[in-house]
Order: sequence, then C-alpha cells, then structure tokens
Amino acid sequence: MKKLLAMVLAVLMALGCMSVAMADEGSEPDWTEYDALIAEIKSTTDFAYREELMHKAEDILMATNCIVPIYYYNDIYMMKDGVEGFYDNVYGTKFFMHATYGDNSVLRINLASEPDKLDPALNSSVDGACLAANSFGGLYTYNADGELEPNFATDYTVNEDGMTYVFTMREGLKWSDGSELNAKDFEWSWKRAANPETAADYSYMLDGIARDEAGELMVTASEDGATLTVVLSAPCAYMLDLMAFPTFYAVKQSEVEGAEGYLDADGNIASPGAWALEAGFVSSGAYVLESWVHNESMVYVKNPNYWDAENVKIEKLEFMLSDDDTIIYAAYQAGDLDFIDTVPNDQISTLLAEENPEFYIADNLGTYYICFNVKSPMFDGLTVEEASTMRHALSILIDRDYIVETIGQTGQQVATSFIPAGMLDGNGGVFRANDDAYTFPMGEGYLPEDSGMDYIDQAVEELKSIGFKFDDNNMLSAETPIAFEYLTNDTSGHIAVAEAVQQDLAMIGVNMTLKTIDWNTFLNERKAGNYDIARNGWLADFNDPINMLEMWATESGNNDIQFGR
Repeated sequence: MKKLLAMVLAVLMALGCMSVAMADEGSEPDWTEYDALIAEIKSTTDFAYREELMHKAEDILMATNCIVPIYYYNDIYMMKDGVEGFYDNVYGTKFFMHATYGDNSVLRINLASEPDKLDPALNSSVDGACLAANSFGGLYTYNADGELEPNFATDYTVNEDGMTYVFTMREGLKWSDGSELNAKDFEWSWKRAANPETAADYSYMLDGIARDEAGELMVTASEDGATLTVVLSAPCAYMLDLMAFPTFYAVKQSEVEGAEGYLDADGNIASPGAWALEAGFVSSGAYVLESWVHNESMVYVKNPNYWDAENVKIEKLEFMLSDDDTIIYAAYQAGDLDFIDTVPNDQISTLLAEENPEFYIADNLGTYYICFNVKSPMFDGLTVEEASTMRHALSILIDRDYIVETIGQTGQQVATSFIPAGMLDGNGGVFRANDDAYTFPMGEGYLPEDSGMDYIDQAVEELKSIGFKFDDNNMLSAETPIAFEYLTNDTSGHIAVAEAVQQDLAMIGVNMTLKTIDWNTFLNERKAGNYDIARNGWLADFNDPINMLEMWATESGNNDIQFGR
C-alpha cells in the first residue's frame, strides 16, 4: 500500500502542478487564480459549473503539496452508562442540552483544555463550537438524527430564484438576562461578524449574502423583530446549515459594546471579544457560563430563559479543562468525569478488545492532515515548483497505513486529498464520485499500477532533482541538510503521529524536531504562521466542498498555511 500511495501522490503532483500559477520570484505560489476561483464558485448560479470549478480549485490546492492528508476522521469518546439523550453530528458538534443521567442533575465533562474563544463569531475550534451550541443558538440547529430543524426561527420562505429567504422568528425569545431577543439581534450580529474590525476567522461565510450600495449586508429585520429577510448573491444549497453554524448565532449588542476594553482611547475596536473573556456574560442557549477558573474548570448552569428550557433536564455542566489525556482518562476511570472526548493512545486497543460499552466511535466528515507553512525558511532559495517538489518528496515518506492501523486504530480511512470521502458536491451527487466532473485522481479505482519504484528511491530522486545531495545509502549529505520543526498540541495521539513522521523522514536523514504546546497557544501559533510544519485537522462545518476550499483563500481567517499572505 505504501508504494501505491507513493505512486498516486507522484501522479497527483504531476497533474496538479500544471494548474498552479507560478510566482515571478520566491517559493510561494501566486494565489490570485485560487482566490478568483473561490469568488466565482460562490457567485455562480450554475451548480454543475460550480462543481467543475471546485474540482479545479482542489487541483490547485493539492498541487502545492502544502497539505499532506493522513486520514479521514472519525470521533472517539467515552460516556458513562446511564447517560441518555446526548448526541453529536458528523461535524463534531456535541449537544448536551437534551441529556439525562438517571437522577443526576450534573454532568461532568472534558472536551479540551482552556477554550480559545467563547464569542461565537470569533471561535474556530471544534471544542469552542460545542460550547457555543450549548450556550447560544442559531435560527436552525441539528437534531439527534443529524437533520436540520428550526431553533430560534420556526420556519422560512424562499423565493423562486433561491435568492431571498425570510425567516419567521420564534415568539417570546429571551436572552439569559430576561430581555427580549428577536430578528434585530441577528441582523446586528451578522453584520458585526462580517465587519473586518471584528476579525472573525469565519467572516468569509457571510460573503454569499448580497451587499447594498453602501457595502452593508442585505440582512434586514422587520420593525417588530418578527422576521429576518436575507438576500443572497447566488443560490446557496447549504443555507440552512449556515443558519445552524456558530458564526451566525446572535450575540447581545449592549454586552459586546459595553465590555471593558472593547474600544481603545481613539474609539476604535480594540478587543471585539472582550465581553466573553470571563464568566457571567449574557447568552441565549440552554446553558449560561456561571464560573470559569482559567485552565482548570468551567461551570455552565441551566438557562431558565431558554425557549426550550422545559426539556433541559441536566441542571449543570461541569467542565474539566485539560488536554492531558492520561489525567483525563484516570479521572473518568475514577468516576470523576462522566464524558470525555479523548482517550490515551495506548488504551484504545484494550477498549476495543474488551468491547467496552462506554467507548464510542462516531462518524465524522473531515480530514486529519499535516500542513507546511508556505513561508517557512526551509523553502528559502527554492522556486515555487521546487518547493512543491520538496514537500511532495517528504510527504511520500510518511506511512499513512502505519498511522491509521497502529495509532488511529479505530477504522480511519487513509486520506489522499483534503476533501473528505463522502462529501456531497452541491449538485446532487458525491464530490469524489467517478464522473465527468471529477478531475483529481485518488482512492480505489484511481490508484495507478505499481511501477515497482521504491518510495524511498522516489523521494530521493525528487529531492536530487532540485539540488539535494545524497550518499550511496540514500542519506542526505551534510552539504544539503533538511532540518525543521514540527508543531503539535500535547496529547498522546498527536504526539504519536508526530513521532511516526519523524522516524519516516529520518530514513533519508531529515532532521525533524518536535515542539509540543498547549491547545489554545497551539491554535494561535499555527494561525499566526509561527511554524514550519504542523499537525492539523478540519471537520467540515457543512456538507459541501466549498467549506474545505474557501478556508484557503488569502483573506480567510483559517488560512493557516499563509497562502497569498
């Protein structure tokens, strides 16, 4: 299988590089064409043409070899016997508001360590999205079957061309402080999220909404706040999915703007998320944050003003903040936690062998991958094409089968592209299906015949072609060393993957050192581009490839690779 992966990745690079625009100087690709493609994808009304454009964008993205797909995600967690009503979805969001636990009124949980952001518009992490889904709300939400259903809205209408939606708000909505919540709050919140001064990582998700002559989003609440009218620039097949996504949740204007530190001395927005840095802020969902001991614990309590409060049975959610999966697992085993979202890597095989009924493997729609920083000094002196070749040569040394079988252990599927298997195409089919629109060769049916070339020999030949020197044992010469740092957060599974990659690259003398840091620091360091190569992962926010493609546009807040920057 390793040889097959090596060959298919070689084919991918050869095909993909034809699509990458080359910069005049330096090692960074010109990202103009990609940005233009994303804009066209989001504006076209022809869904078949849109699919074709998304395949072209995938070709360009993967041809950079900045993304090294490892496997397609699934999700593992442990939950005590007796917990019922909990559910999650393929996007990794976990819903506790309908859970019960016998006669217990408290559920003790670990999702991750200190959350990076609690402001729904500023969050871009999975654990943050889980906290937002349980303490705020959108016009729509997901039910236990993974289907969309009304939440703060009760219904909607859409005109014949699919460009104008009118959402009817649920009557009697309140913020957690008892004040009225209506469509005007959603109008303000969406315009805030789209405002560059807010610096929302996901602001690009609002780009599909049309703008008026003044540049304002065409989102309008009725005078009485009973309806919200949204005008799009093009039909959107995943509109209701967006309505369930945290960036589209409402936040209370007076809370945001009244927070200490929100404005600087000149009246400019200095800290858009200042209002949600400590416990006690106003929210709108099933729970409100009552206390927060940073880096230690959070306590959410039931919100009596939530519209569906009568169906919320657990009175309190107590979160242990830690990413040390050994400590987390010990706390669970000792009965101090009822739900944990991670398991030490060395315990997985035992849990599987025992068929432990408290160990769950859930479906996810997403990709675990490694990313190269396109601006890393390791590419200094190389052309765009040479840097891509270097990244490709290193990537084919990585034994994905070993990672899946001995580290993942829960049936993950080896990944050959960033777009996850099973993702829909927005045109009535599956994006990776073998049809006329499909341009990127991968997976069963796309693997070429094995040429017999050893993957190490292939990597060495590619590196030789761009000037690296080797001895007779296929080890890098001291004249042309390759050395860089791998950044990861400090949980056992991610560290095990990093160590496997380190060993694979050492086979040809590459010196890769590991740097492990805590979760929220890791997120911000990666986002700022302070790394050479880093572990990464992306769970889809909705079931459409644009979600996996638009995040790499130059201005995207999730463009960790720094394309076009």
